[in-house]
Amino acid sequence: MPGFGAFAQVARELRRDVAAARARDPAARGVGQVEILATWPGIHALLAYRVAHALHGGGVRLLPRTISMLTRAVTGIEIHPAARIGEGLFIDHGAGVVIGETADIGDDVTLYQGVTLGGTGFATGKRHPTVQDNVTIGSGAKLLGPITIGHGAKIGANSVVITDVPPNSTVVGNPGHPVRVDGRRPEGPDADWIHLPDPIAEAIQGLASRIGALERTVGELSGEEPDAPVAEVRPLRTVKGPNPAGG
Repeated sequence: MPGFGAFAQVARELRRDVAAARARDPAARGVGQVEILATWPGIHALLAYRVAHALHGGGVRLLPRTISMLTRAVTGIEIHPAARIGEGLFIDHGAGVVIGETADIGDDVTLYQGVTLGGTGFATGKRHPTVQDNVTIGSGAKLLGPITIGHGAKIGANSVVITDVPPNSTVVGNPGHPVRVDGRRPEGPDADWIHLPDPIAEAIQGLASRIGALERTVGELSGEEPDAPVAEVRPLRTVKGPNPAGG
């Protein structure tokens, strides 16, 4: 059975989780800790997980899985008691979040609703993702298999990630494509899901430019007038607008 030290650690970790919710959830600004504890489903799920994880680590059978099952029924968030989660995790809304048995989550990670840290195949052993510190994972993203999500990475909403993600990078698409963001992304969560690079659109733009250049070259070789009309490709619309995260 876990001793007093294990439950003291649970209390310390829970304080960090509540502080993370107050810092990263605009709806929690000015809200007291008691209200967050009473009404935030992500906090409920983390409290239940940390108790179940302590019991699981102490060799208690059945009860940790029972706590996990009841928590899923109440909050819609499923966290396996054997998963390893660092401090300061923030689960926003949380409905549909699944964290598998061998998942590893670092400190100060942010998960939005519908995120899955799942396994692939039927093999035992390490089969779920490792998420390093300061990672932000958007709504509906699926991270599958024993992959590693590097420090400070950002996973776009509804991305399906099946390969390792380099640190301080952004992944979008299905399957997920790592893309470089202009400038160095600051530490901490980033909720701007509008101004994400689109690797498919960038590839189409490159092809359109190349086709235009080839048409002009062919026109010159065939003796057409330099100002002869060339098929135009309508430029792809660039997403514009304010950052929903502010700034």
